[in-house]
Amino acid sequence: MENVFDPKDAQNYINRINNLVEDTHGLWGRMTVDQMLAHCCITYEMVYEPEKHKKPGSIAKFILKQFVKPKVVSEKAYSRDSPTAPQFLITSRRNFHDEKKRLIGFIQKTQQLGSEAFEGKESFSFGKLKSHEWNNMFAKHLNHHLSQFGV
Repeated sequence: MENVFDPKDAQNYINRINNLVEDTHGLWGRMTVDQMLAHCCITYEMVYEPEKHKKPGSIAKFILKQFVKPKVVSEKAYSRDSPTAPQFLITSRRNFHDEKKRLIGFIQKTQQLGSEAFEGKESFSFGKLKSHEWNNMFAKHLNHHLSQFGV
């Protein structure tokens, strides 16, 4: 698994994103490329702009921690057409260039903060995570969607 905190791996993600163009089509799924970029930004928004999203209640958080967290923070890749949580659904078109710039900025910020900043950091939905769990979550999600769009 790539390490989002490593400068080379972070740059690899950025290079892959820079290979996308406005009319890149997905190999599976229904999202457009601009929607995919916006969708990928949500993971980072929950870290850096949490006020944009409603936090799950205690029952929902318990369910997320018990049943969803193991799938999200493990190294096992997502399968094609994996279900998307409602807060991650992007139903309207977005500005491709703005979303691309935002996602690259989030990747750069995460890499620059480093793994130490994420060790024991509270997740929006899963409670405190170890830095390798944050890495797995970020890297796996990026890989899944960049592969979806052939980059």
